[in-house]
Amino acid sequence: MEIRPVGTSALLIEVDDPLAWFAALDAERTAGRLDVTDIVPGARTVLLDGVSSVTTLTATLRSWPPPSAAPVTADDLDIPVTFDGPDLESVATLVGTSKDAVVTALTDAVFRVAFGGFAPGFAYLSGLPWSVPRLASPRPRVPAGSVGLAAEFAGIYPTASPGGWQLVGRTDTVLFDIDRTPPALLTPGRTVRFVAA
Repeated sequence: MEIRPVGTSALLIEVDDPLAWFAALDAERTAGRLDVTDIVPGARTVLLDGVSSVTTLTATLRSWPPPSAAPVTADDLDIPVTFDGPDLESVATLVGTSKDAVVTALTDAVFRVAFGGFAPGFAYLSGLPWSVPRLASPRPRVPAGSVGLAAEFAGIYPTASPGGWQLVGRTDTVLFDIDRTPPALLTPGRTVRFVAA
């Protein structure tokens, strides 16, 4: 584990299993044993913000054993997806199978929200059975609800925005609603399945 200060009140830790560390740190915060404002998992890091003493927390973290694995939540979510994306055929070619086999693989997969980013409500879903390259040139506008693949992640665009992911389908599921608690539907650790609509 590498620990780096970020400004005067945050730490960035590089770890092998950010989701496991996020769950362990969040449990400590919930129990009142960790005084931080925010815990934000990333692809290979966890950011701890609002740290009262960077020096003390650094020493504490160095003494902790690494968590064995991220706990599996019982908070499963099925997301209906219409698999008619403009890149479905090219994804099938890239992974060496048919479009139907790609859809079957995606609906058989159990995804976990690894971390959020890019836009409010956007979640990087781990569990993709292959790695898929981004588009060579991003689209200037991807419609809200588009289901895309990039590298080892799947994701759903919560709003219309530019994007370079391979689009395989679309959903009407609302991913971000400021009037909902929490506003983001896809929170770290949540289990997600795509259901063919």
